[in-house]
Order: sequence, then C-alpha cells, then structure tokens
Amino acid sequence: MILPTVIAAGGAALAMTAIVALRYLLASGGFALATARVRPGLYAGLGRQIRAEIGWSLLSAAIYGLPAGVVAWGWQQFGWTLIYRDWQAYPLWYLPLSVLVYLFAHDTWFYWTHRLMHRPRWFRLAHAVHHASRPPTAWAAMSFHPIEALSGAVVIPALVFLVPIHVAMLGLVLTVMTVMGVTNHMGWELFPRALVHSRLGGWLITASHHHRHHELYSCNYGLYFRVWDRLCGTDRGLSQP
Repeated sequence: MILPTVIAAGGAALAMTAIVALRYLLASGGFALATARVRPGLYAGLGRQIRAEIGWSLLSAAIYGLPAGVVAWGWQQFGWTLIYRDWQAYPLWYLPLSVLVYLFAHDTWFYWTHRLMHRPRWFRLAHAVHHASRPPTAWAAMSFHPIEALSGAVVIPALVFLVPIHVAMLGLVLTVMTVMGVTNHMGWELFPRALVHSRLGGWLITASHHHRHHELYSCNYGLYFRVWDRLCGTDRGLSQP
C-alpha cells in the first residue's frame, strides 16, 4: 500500500511540475513576444541573461510544482484541503472575498520574506540570483534561487488548508499570480496610465512600481498591493519603465 501511494503522489507532483513549467513558458514567452512587438530592441543583448532566467525559473517550477502536486493529489484522493466544487457551499459573495483573502495573505507573506531576502546575508545567499536580472525581463518572474523559491512555494499549498476556496477561484488566484509576476518584470508598463496613476492604481503594484524596486533595491517590496509598503514607509513611488 505504501509504495503505490508514494508512486501516485510522486506522479502527481511531477505532473504538476510540468504544468507549472508550461504555464511559465507560455506566460513569459507570450509577454516576451508582446515586448518584442511593442518595445522592439528592449531585450537586445540580454540573451545570456534570459537563458539564465529561464534556467532558474524551470528549477523554481519544480520547487513550486512538487508540493502543489502532492496537495492536489491528496485533495482528489482523500479530501485534503478546504477547496470545494459546489458553488452553493458558501454564499456567492464569498467567492470574490476568498480571492482577495488569498491575494492579501500571499502579498503579506511575500512582502516580509522579500524584506528578509534583502538583508545582506540572505541577499548574498539567495536573492542575488533574482537581482542578477539587470534589467529584469518577462522571463525573470520565477528566476529565483531554490531557497527563495521554496519560501514562495509553501504559500498557496498552506492556504488551501486554512481558507476555503472554490476551485475556480483558486484558478483565478493562480492566474493573477502568474500574470502579475510576469508583467511586473517585463520592463514596460502594460496597464493604462489612467489606471496606474488613479486612486485605485495608487494601491496596486504594476511594472512601474516594481521596476523602481529593481532600480533602488531597498523599497517597493510588495507583490500585488502597496498596503505594506505604505504602512512600513518603504514605498518609493513609480519608475518609468
């Protein structure tokens, strides 16, 4: 019984790794292609850097995919987690709320671990890999040292044991995570200026905000929202990517 279980869980983990890697290649490749069309020449001369970004990112895909695959397998086989399929299991108003809870929880974890990664010891050990992308490109979204990738890989698998969420809303969370991760690094602002400079935009992170982090290092640590940066005095406004 133990060996078949291990094989099944391992197969699910490998399948999820392949899914995460394919999602990365499609998303980053798609936005890299868009960059070539919208900002031709922006990535000129960065071939060696991009190859390194892809290599680190595929390694990160395995680190993200393995625990996610085991959790997904446990959910399917044994009912692990609080993921649900029945649209009527919770009130409809809970659907968008659960997405916001996941994004804010992820953003909170990211902000504080990101600040930790900028402490000299942790930066030299791990985070320097990500900041080796100068300037970052659409391929850099998952370009992490394994230690940093591991710190990010535990968030969603942990949350599904703590906060109920419909499987479709979980898919939306993962989509937002992927799109924001890529667009925040691609070196130009995808979203309209009217949104970026609006009252709502003042609380959201886009390429204009995160690019400033890659310029100055000691600011703009958030992932989705500027809440923690504003509360902690680490918000340094927008760049002009």
